[in-house]
Amino acid sequence: MTPATYPGADFDQISWGLLSPQNYQNPTPQSRYHLVVVGAGPAGLISAIGAAGLGAKVALIERHRMGGDCLNVGCMPSKALLAYSKRSDADFQQAFSWLREVRAGIAPHDSVDRYTEAGVDVFLGEASFNDAGDICVDGQPLNGRRIALCTGASAAVPPIPGLHEAQALTNETVFDLTEPPASLAILGAGAIGCELAQAFARLGVKVSLFELAERVLPNETPLASQAVTKALEASGVDVYVGQGVQAIRGQGTVVCGAAEVHCERVLVALGRKPNTQGLNLKAVGVELNAQGSVVTNAKLQTSNKRILAAGDCTAQLQFTHHADAQARALIQNALFAPTAKVSGLIVPHCTYTDPEVASVGVMPQTLFSAGVTFDTFAFDLNELDRSRADPRVKSGSIQHAEIYTQKGSDTILGATIIGSDAGELLAPICVMMSNGLGLSAAQKTIFSYPTRSEYLKRLGDAYNRSRMTPSVAKLFRWWLARTL
Repeated sequence: MTPATYPGADFDQISWGLLSPQNYQNPTPQSRYHLVVVGAGPAGLISAIGAAGLGAKVALIERHRMGGDCLNVGCMPSKALLAYSKRSDADFQQAFSWLREVRAGIAPHDSVDRYTEAGVDVFLGEASFNDAGDICVDGQPLNGRRIALCTGASAAVPPIPGLHEAQALTNETVFDLTEPPASLAILGAGAIGCELAQAFARLGVKVSLFELAERVLPNETPLASQAVTKALEASGVDVYVGQGVQAIRGQGTVVCGAAEVHCERVLVALGRKPNTQGLNLKAVGVELNAQGSVVTNAKLQTSNKRILAAGDCTAQLQFTHHADAQARALIQNALFAPTAKVSGLIVPHCTYTDPEVASVGVMPQTLFSAGVTFDTFAFDLNELDRSRADPRVKSGSIQHAEIYTQKGSDTILGATIIGSDAGELLAPICVMMSNGLGLSAAQKTIFSYPTRSEYLKRLGDAYNRSRMTPSVAKLFRWWLARTL
C-alpha cells in the first residue's frame, strides 16, 4: 500500500499536520524567556503550558512531533489497539485504523496551534547547548532564565547478534504497520511486551513472547504473572520464559536456548533509554548517570541549578502520570521559590492486558528483600455480588486484590489488583496513600452496592478483624457476659 492508501492514512495526515505541520515557520525569538522547555512530550507540554498560563514567557522546542511517545507511539495507540482487539469481529486493518483515529482525535490537544494560542513560542528543530552555554534550536540561541530538559526516552535495542539485520520493530515503528505479519516474536514480557502480545494474537497474528526472567511481568506479584500468562496462552501466545535470546537468524528466527522459533518479524520490548545524546550537556555541566539519565535532586534541579529536568529522561518510573506530577513541581521551582519536591510521590502503574494488573507502592518481594515485616490483606474479586452478576467475568478467572500494610498497623505500604478495570479500582488506594489514610478508613466508608469497589470495604473489614486479638476477644466476652 502507498502511504496515502493504507487504512487510517487520512487520520495520520490529520495527526502529523497538527503535531508537526509542514512549512511551519519558527517564531522570532524573544529577547529573554522565563523558561525554555526542550521536548514536547507530557513533561514538556505540561511545563510549557502551565508556565505560560501563569504569565511567564515560554519557549518550547520539539525535534519530531508534539505529544511525545505517549500520544504518537506509546500509551494511546497501544491502549486503543488493546481495546479494539477485544471485539469479537476485530481484524488487523480495522484495529489499526481505529488507533489512528484515536490518535487524530487527541492530536488537537497537543498541537502546535494550541500551544501557540496559549502564548508559548513553539520551535520545531533540534535542540543543543552551544559552547557558551546557550540553548539553541538548529543553531539559533534562545535566551532563557531557566531551562527544562524534558527530552523523554526511546526504545532500547540490545546488541543481540542478528537483531539489527532483522530490522526489528519497536514501539516507535510497530504502529506504522499497514499489513499484519503472519507471525511475530516479541522480546521482553514487561508491560509493553505483554500488552502487544495479547493485542496482536487477538488480531490473528501468531505471537511468540520471550522473557529472560522466570515469569512474565517479573516486577509484579507471582499471582499477577500467573494470571497474565494464563490469559496470554488462552489468546494463542506461545510464552518462553527463563531463557535469554542468544541470536536472531535471518528476518526473524529466534534462537532461545535449544529452541529455534521461526517468525516473520521481531518486536523489541526490552526497556527504554533516555534521550540525552546530542544535547552537548557537558558544555553546561549537567551530570548524567551510568544509564545516561539526567541526575536531579528532589526539586528536579540538575548539577547546573539553572537547568531543571523532568520526565523519562530523568526517572526509572517512566510513566506519563509521573511526568505530569514532575512537571507541576518543575513549574513552581523554575518560576518561583524552589520549594516543590517530588520525593515520596505515590506513583501507580497499570498493565492493560485482559486481565489488567495495577500496582502502587512497594511490592512484597521488595519488602521481603529489605527485611520489612508486613501484613497482607487479600480478597477474591470473584466473590463480589457484582462479579457474580457480570457474564463477562469468566468462571475460574483470577480476579484478585491485596493490600500490604505495616506489621500491626493499617498504614498502607502497597497494593496489587488483578482483574477487569484494575487500574480504576486502584485509584481510591492511591488517594488513601497520598493523604495518609490507613486501611481502616475503608472500613468506615460506605460503598454503593453492588459495585466492584466494595472490595475495598471487604479489605477494611479484614483489617478490622485482625485487631481481634485473644486479649480483646476475652475482654468482649467478659463485657457481654456481664450485660446479658
